[in-house]
Amino acid sequence: MRIARYRIVTALRERGQHARADWVERELPERVDPAKHVGLLATLRLDAADLADASP
Repeated sequence: MRIARYRIVTALRERGQHARADWVERELPERVDPAKHVGLLATLRLDAADLADASP
């Protein structure tokens, strides 16, 4: 399962967390591996299952 970076950015911007969204755009790859970035997703209070892409 991978997460498209834009989905994380969109979720953060919807919450008004623009600085965090900018950081994610700069630092994370286009396709985010939730297992590798589990701590970051937890810190951002994002659920990987809600953001996951349908395609592998």
